[in-house]
Amino acid sequence: MTGERRDLAEDRTDLAEDRTGLAVERTFAGWLRTGLAAVGIGLGFQALFRSIEPIWVAKALATVFVLIGIFIFSGAQRRACRMFARLDTHQVDTAPPPRPADHGLCPLDRRDRPDRGATGVK
Repeated sequence: MTGERRDLAEDRTDLAEDRTGLAVERTFAGWLRTGLAAVGIGLGFQALFRSIEPIWVAKALATVFVLIGIFIFSGAQRRACRMFARLDTHQVDTAPPPRPADHGLCPLDRRDRPDRGATGVK
């Protein structure tokens, strides 16, 4: 009984580590979206405020936002790599996807195949 409970606890821990890996991926994607938004704001400032005199103000503001975006990209990549180095993801056995022939959706149903009889059994 104790061995079975220990196996279940280890399975739960393994799956928790896998969920943590998925959370790290979602967080990384969020940081990339934030970095892309900063770069987009920088490019938008450059395009919208081109007519401002002196021109260097618009360019400086755009450059600041692009640099913020680059800083966010590098920080997100560094954090994600550090976290994935600490995690040990596991292989989970999943059910195979259903085949169309299993649900009668295939034009050649199992019963109609020439290599099977009327019952669909080989």
